[in-house]
Amino acid sequence: MGIVLITFLGRAPRDEKGYRTTTYRFPDGSPTQSVAFLGWALVQRLRPQRVVVLGTVGSMWDHLFERDTTLEAGEAQRLALIEAVQRQEATQSQLDAMAPLLNDAWGCQVCLRIIPYARDLGEQAGILQAMAEQVNQQDCVHLDVTHGFRHLPMLALLSALHLQLVRKARIEGIWYGSFDPDTGDAPVLDLSGLLRIADAIQTFARFEKDGDYGILEPLLRSAGLAEHSCENLRKAAYYENTLNLTAATGELRRARSALKTAQLAPEGALLLPAIDERLAWLDGESQSEKQIRLARLALERRDYLRATLYAFEAVITAVCRIHGVRIEDFDARDAKRREYEETLKAAACRKDKDDYFLLKNLRNQLAHGTRGTVGEVQRTLLDEPSMRRALDRIIGKIERKEMPDPVLIQPDQNG
Repeated sequence: MGIVLITFLGRAPRDEKGYRTTTYRFPDGSPTQSVAFLGWALVQRLRPQRVVVLGTVGSMWDHLFERDTTLEAGEAQRLALIEAVQRQEATQSQLDAMAPLLNDAWGCQVCLRIIPYARDLGEQAGILQAMAEQVNQQDCVHLDVTHGFRHLPMLALLSALHLQLVRKARIEGIWYGSFDPDTGDAPVLDLSGLLRIADAIQTFARFEKDGDYGILEPLLRSAGLAEHSCENLRKAAYYENTLNLTAATGELRRARSALKTAQLAPEGALLLPAIDERLAWLDGESQSEKQIRLARLALERRDYLRATLYAFEAVITAVCRIHGVRIEDFDARDAKRREYEETLKAAACRKDKDDYFLLKNLRNQLAHGTRGTVGEVQRTLLDEPSMRRALDRIIGKIERKEMPDPVLIQPDQNG
C-alpha cells in the first residue's frame, strides 16, 4: 500500500528551446516551477512512492530527460529517444532502458509505459487495464490528465471507478492543469469530486434495483442529511421489507419532508429530484393505492415476489376499505377476505374471478417456494415473460379500479 501517481504524457510542438513551459497554480494558490509537464510538479508536491507515466509512441518522452529534470547519464540514449519521438516511433524497450535513470532523480520508482491512442473501445479498455496493472491493493492513487488526449478526463474517471472496484484503491486526486491562453492563468483543478457524483449515481442504481431506502442512507448522511432523518430512512427500509406499509409511510414522509429543506452536498442534492419521484407513491389517496403503486415499482425492477404480495394486498385492502374494515385488525381483515372469496366463487363465470384466484395462487406459490398445482399457475410461472405479462395485466386492472369488481363488493350486498 503506497502513494501512486499515474500521469499522462502528451505530444506538443518542440522548438530549439524545447517544449513550451507553463507556471501552474494549485488549488491552495501555490505556484509550480515553469514546467512543460505537470506530472513533474506533482511528483515534487505529492512525493509518491511510484510514478507511472503513460504516453503514445509520439509523446514527448525526451522531455522527461531534460529541462524539468537534468540527467548527466544516458546521453546517447537520450539523443536516440529524441529522434524516435520526432518520428513518432518511440519503443517500449527504449523506455524500459531509460526509466531507471529517473528513479534517483525523482526519488521514487518510475514506470514508463506506451499506450495506444484510445481510438476504439478495445484500446480504451486496454488503457484502463494497463493502469490497473500498475496499482496494488489499497494503494492511494493520484491521476494527472493534463497532457494527452482530450478525452482522457473521461477515461480517467472510468479508470478511477475501475481501480476502486478491482484494487480497492483510494483515489485522492484527479488533477488537470488548465491553461488559459488569453490570460496566461493556469489553475490546477482537482476533478476527484466527480467520483462522489459517480458513487452517488451508482448508489441510486443499487436502490433502483432493490428498492431499499437503506441503500440511500449512507450517501445522504455523508452529504449532510441530519441523523434523525437518516434514522427515518433506516426504519422505513425495515418496515417496507416486512410489508408494514403504514409504519414505512410515516417514516418516509418525515424523511421526505427533511430532504426538501436539507442543505446537502452537491452529490446528494443532484439526486433529490429522482428520490422525490421514487417516493411519489406516498401520495396515494388510500392504502390500497399505495400498495398497487409499490406493486408496479416492484414489477419494473423484476421483484416478482414483492409485486405479487403488494398486488394481492391491494385487492384485499380495497375490499376492506369499502366495507369500513380496519386493515390493522387482522381477524376482521381475514374474515372479509374469506367473505369476498365466497362471493367471487358464487358469482357467474367472469374473468375477475379467474384473475383474483390466479393472483392469490401465485402469491401462495412464491411465498412458500413450491411448484404450482393449478394449470394456469404452472403456465404463468413457467418463464419470466409469462409471469411479467400476467402480473402486468392484473396490476393494470387494479390500477384502473376494475379489480376488485365494484359490483361484487357493494356494502349493501356483502356487508
